This record gives sequence, C-alpha cells and structure tokens, in this order.
Amino acid sequence: MTSIKLPYGKEHVSLEIQEERLNAVLVSELHHYKPEVGQTELVKNAMDNPIGSEKLCDLAKGKEKIVIIASDHTRPVPSKIIMPLMLEEIRKGNPEADITILIATGCHRETTKNELVQKFGEEIVNNEKIYIHDCDDDSMLVKLGILPSGGELIINKLAHEADLLVAEGFIEPHFFAGYSGGRKSVLPGIASRQTVLANHCSEFIADPKSRTGILEGNPIHKDMMWASRKANLAYIVNVVINAEKEVIYAVAGDMEKAHAKGCEFLSKLCRVKAVPADIAISTNGGYPLDQNIYQAVKGMTAAEVTVKQDGVIIMLAKSNDGHGGDVFYNTFRDEADIKKTLDLFMSRDRNKTEADQWQSQVFIRVLQKARVIYVSDSDDQTVMDFHMIPAKSVEEALKKAEEILGNSKATVTVIPDGVSVMVIE
Repeated sequence: MTSIKLPYGKEHVSLEIQEERLNAVLVSELHHYKPEVGQTELVKNAMDNPIGSEKLCDLAKGKEKIVIIASDHTRPVPSKIIMPLMLEEIRKGNPEADITILIATGCHRETTKNELVQKFGEEIVNNEKIYIHDCDDDSMLVKLGILPSGGELIINKLAHEADLLVAEGFIEPHFFAGYSGGRKSVLPGIASRQTVLANHCSEFIADPKSRTGILEGNPIHKDMMWASRKANLAYIVNVVINAEKEVIYAVAGDMEKAHAKGCEFLSKLCRVKAVPADIAISTNGGYPLDQNIYQAVKGMTAAEVTVKQDGVIIMLAKSNDGHGGDVFYNTFRDEADIKKTLDLFMSRDRNKTEADQWQSQVFIRVLQKARVIYVSDSDDQTVMDFHMIPAKSVEEALKKAEEILGNSKATVTVIPDGVSVMVIE
C-alpha cells in the first residue's frame, strides 16, 4: 500500500492505495524547491532589483495619494511579509504619503475584520487606512473606457484617483486566466461586477486558449492587461508560494515584465504531464482555497485533464464556508439537465453574462467528462444539488468510485494539490 497525504482545510487526510492501482502522483516541483534565502529576504531582494521599473521608493517621490491593491481573504498571499516591506519602501521615498490599502475582493463577499488581522497582522489593521472594494457600490466606481472585448471598464474610484497605483499578489496556475497575479489585481480585483461579467463571458470561457498556463492568445488575459494599463498600475510585488504557503520566489517591478518573469519560474516547476486513469483524485490545496464549493472547481479542472472520459473524479475540499454563491448554487439546484444550462450560457451576449456563470460553465465541462464524488463538510443535499455524489472520507469516496465503475481495481491518478499544478495533456 502507498500512503499519500492530501490537504483538507487546515489539516491533512491520508489516502491508502494499492501500488499496482496507482498510475501516478502528480506533484508540483514547487513543493520541493528550496530557496537560498528566507521569505522576507526574497521579497526584499526582488524589491531592491525591480524588473522594468524604478524602485518603489523612487516611484513614491512626489506622489500624494498612493494606493496599494491587496488580495482578499480567498487568496493565501503572505501579506504579513509583503505589505510591511511595501509600506516601508513607500515611506522611505515619501514619508508624508497618504497611503490606502485597497482590498481586491472582485465579486467576493466583504473581507471581515478578523480576516484582515489574520492577513496583515494587528499593527497594519489598526494603523493603516484600509478600504474594502465593493463591486456593486456605484458611488465608488468610475468608467474608464471600453475593453478590447467590448465590455465597459469600470473600476474603484480610489485606484483611479491615486497618484501612484501599486499591487501585491501571488502567482499560481489559473484555470481560465492562465496565471493569477499581476494584472488580475485590477480585473477582476477592483473592477465593477458589470466589468467582471463581461470579461468572464461564455465565449471567452469556452475559448481553448482560456486554460491553465496559457497567456498568449488568451482573450481573458488580453482584457485584463488592457484594464491594468488603463488603470495605470505602475508596480507590483508578486510571489510564488509552496504547499506550506511560504514564499519561495518573488518578483517586483513592471506589471507585465515582472509578472512574466514570475510565470516563467512557476511554469518550469509546476507543469506535469497527464497520466490517464479511471479515477482522478484532487484537492484545492487546503485552507484558504478549499473553503467553499465554488473555489473547488479550480482543483477539479486539474483532475479533468487526467481522468478518462466517463471516469470518476474524487475532489476533497472542506467547504466549511458553504457553497460560495447563491447564483452558482441555484444554477445547478434548479436545472437537472446541465446541457440545457450550457446552451443557455452560450446563447448570452457578453454584456448579459450573469454572476458566477463562468464558474458554472467550467464546472459543467468537468461534469460532462466524469462523475464527481465530493469529500467535504458540506451537507449531502447541497452536494447532490450540484449534481455530485457526497462522501465524508476519501475511503468512502474511493469505494463509491469503484462501485460506479464496476471495477474494484480501477486505476488511480492522484493530484495532492490541484491548484499548484498545471496538468498538460
């Protein structure tokens, strides 16, 4: 038997599998990469040697209003390391700068005070100006033009009015934007709901270039880049993290050039070749990315690439924060025929895209490839409403998968962290 640890919430569970059934364990080399220096020094070195940009302290000189875009509670960005260094660097160049930390919630719920403290620490939360973006608050939004796709670019007023706009973030594989980080701080991070919906339209989600690890020719990425340039995003600090959410690499500087360098590093370590199997087991990398069913779709897309047609995906995601969105949930609860739902999505104009349609569209693609058994803390009815099969342990899920396939020796490919790898066919 082979024992494999799988992240689940803030803990791990163990999968025991016979060696002869195990086709492969697809693991990102990120988890084995050991940097020569510590986390803080990595970020500081990146900021001391910005790519395609002046240092942040020099950019800050003479700037009165400075806005730092920061990720929200759904992203494991090590802000306790990054943010103090950015604040220090800004004040080194301009001690009197009026600094606002703008939380990029996208279309997510508001970040709580406790989540801010967990993210930044009490000192920053108690002493810095922090504003949480609300994609539906028209009083705090401003129109900047028309995206290449035809959607309207509307972003947070604080970012637009800043004399200097900068951002922190992290780079990981992204299931339709190619990679996270960089330009995503602006779109979807601080954009209006209308803008996000237009960018995440069914046509773009269906595009074969809108996939993990692809930037060239990706229409979603093209819109995001245009939006960030229009917003004058001048400088970023982005990191790559391992399974322990520790910084192993950092870049700083120009929004496009620094991000490209980070993506290049990441790609070398986390591209893995698909190994087809009857059963594919994946996770969302544990907390904080496995807090709801909505986010768990990302980890499923890694399994989607390596599972055989009409096979079974076993997805582990604690989902202690529920399903992640009423519209997302109702889409699957209220219609038994997922093909009808997909046809409806594809018939919609990009400017009439509805909330969470993109996630539903990707999820339908997964469900059309394989049955999904969902291991979580969610109640069984909620899981079934999503057209999935509930299970409370990986052992129970594996048994159910064997029953579905009618094969107690069905082959298995395991992806311990489905959001840290780029599985390539």
